[in-house]
Amino acid sequence: MQSLSQGSKSIDEYFKEMKITMIRVNVSEKRKATMARFLNGLNDDIANVVELQHYLEMEDMVHMAIKVGK
Repeated sequence: MQSLSQGSKSIDEYFKEMKITMIRVNVSEKRKATMARFLNGLNDDIANVVELQHYLEMEDMVHMAIKVGK
């Protein structure tokens, strides 16, 4: 799968693009791998704060990233 990154996109736009791309290329991976992929693509300033937290669900990680990004 191509390497996605947030860049100038909002976190929500980046997450939606990541999900769509994963569906298109039929990526099947464990939840932790998907969470690591999401975190790796976030802008560094947001990723540095988000990675200090512990998450069980992808949605929680996305919500925290959105909160940090505001």
